[in-house]
Amino acid sequence: MNHMQTFTQMAQPIFERAIRDYHLHDNVDQPIANPYAEGTIEATLYLKCWIDTVQWHFEDLIRDPHIQPEAGMTLKRRIDKSNQDRTDLVEQIDSYFRDRYRDVDVLPSATINTESPAWAIDRLSILALKIWHMQEQVDRQDASAEHRQTCQAKLGVLLEQQRDLSSAIDQLLDDIQSGRKYMKVYRQMKMYNDPSTNPVLYKPHPLPPSPKGEGEA
Repeated sequence: MNHMQTFTQMAQPIFERAIRDYHLHDNVDQPIANPYAEGTIEATLYLKCWIDTVQWHFEDLIRDPHIQPEAGMTLKRRIDKSNQDRTDLVEQIDSYFRDRYRDVDVLPSATINTESPAWAIDRLSILALKIWHMQEQVDRQDASAEHRQTCQAKLGVLLEQQRDLSSAIDQLLDDIQSGRKYMKVYRQMKMYNDPSTNPVLYKPHPLPPSPKGEGEA
C-alpha cells in the first residue's frame, strides 16, 4: 500500500477490478483468479468484493419467478454460505486493522465508533457494486429514456454516497491511528448457523406423517 494514499483510495480500484473481472464471464460458477499476492490486504479486499459480486448475482437468480423449487433451495443454501464467507472476510479485515494499530497510544478521551472499520468497508464494496449495475442501467439501449434518466439520477446519489462513505472511513482510520478512537472486534454470533444453538438442528424432530392411505393393504 502506498502510504501517500488513503485506505479507500487503495481499496476502491481493487473493488472495481474484482467487479470488472467477474463480468468478463458473468457466471456465478466461474473460479476466482485473485491477482494479488496471497496474505496481503489487497488480496483480501479483492476476495471480499468477488464474494459480494457473486452474491449479487445469486440474489438476481433467486428472484426468477420460474425457478424450480429444488433449484431455488440449492441456490438459497449457496447464498447462506456466501453470507457466512462475507462475514468471515469482514472479521479478517478488522483483524488486519487491529494488528495494524495495536501499538497506538489511545487517548484517555478516546471514544468507540458505532461500527468497526471493516463493516464500513463492507458497505463501500456493496456501493461499488450498486454503482456498476446502475451505470449498466444508464447505458441500456433497450430501455426507455425515462428509465435511463431515473437511473442517472440514482447513479449521482450513489456516487455522492461513495465519496461521503470513503471520507468517513478514512477519517475513522485516521482517528484510530491518532488515538482519538479505539476499536473492538465483536465476532458475529449467527445462531442459526450453529448446530448447538439452532433448535431446528439440535432438537430431534419426528418424521413427517405419511400421506393418507400410504402403506394400507
